[in-house]
Amino acid sequence: MTTTQIEKAKKFRALHEGPGGFIIPNPWDAGTARMLTTLGFSALATTSAGFAFALGRRDGEGLVSRDDVLQHIRAIVAASDLPVSGDLENGFGHDPKTVAETIRLAAEAGLVGGSIEDATGDPQRPIYEHAHAVERVAAAVESARALPFPFTLTARAENFLHGLPNLDDTIRRLKTFASAGADVLYAPALRTLDEIKAVCAAVAPKPVNVLIGANGLSAADLAAAGARRISVGSGLSRVALSAFLSAAQEMKEHGTFSFAKGGATFTEINNFMRGRDTN
Repeated sequence: MTTTQIEKAKKFRALHEGPGGFIIPNPWDAGTARMLTTLGFSALATTSAGFAFALGRRDGEGLVSRDDVLQHIRAIVAASDLPVSGDLENGFGHDPKTVAETIRLAAEAGLVGGSIEDATGDPQRPIYEHAHAVERVAAAVESARALPFPFTLTARAENFLHGLPNLDDTIRRLKTFASAGADVLYAPALRTLDEIKAVCAAVAPKPVNVLIGANGLSAADLAAAGARRISVGSGLSRVALSAFLSAAQEMKEHGTFSFAKGGATFTEINNFMRGRDTN
């Protein structure tokens, strides 16, 4: 374990101690990691969907392996001097032992934090039974605590993301995940500011990660509601792919290239790619 990783881990943990909230953007490759680093963010987090799309695969269907993700993590970590937390999905296995091994391997790949969700990957029963979900978080916590640095473990309750908007059960799960030792709590796809406030209040003083949505809420709004960490998930990836799709459709349907008049220049983008390995 390098001193640099230990220092990054301490810096990342300190970000969660406030005051206020911080934005942790989600790159999907080394280039976007370098751009976000140059722009001055404090930390980065991977995105399972953004990475899956970059591979030409669907997200959430088990089409990206743990080995794929570990290779991806190494590329993101190598591209940035910032602390990196990882979207480790459900730990790439149902049993607690596999989840624990995923945490260990992710730390070896360079992460200083990571999230484990309670989603099964099975559309017929999308969320793990409560007791089993807690066992999985506890195994992840035990693995994280065995590391020689403060790995920040995030436990995710996925009800809202999978069409089960049960706030009471979500809060119950997050509270038991906190009792099992999770450092950060996260319920993606909360719909309203009141729901965000309820979750943050219920698990306080544990920090809460909030995923931005299309509801127009700002970082200041979310921090005022109690969010400590604000992530964008696949948002940046989808914005980039939307611009690509729009340009491609213009070419195909109209034979025109108006998209070439806008956006960042070659030189601007190229200058962002001055990473550690070119200094």
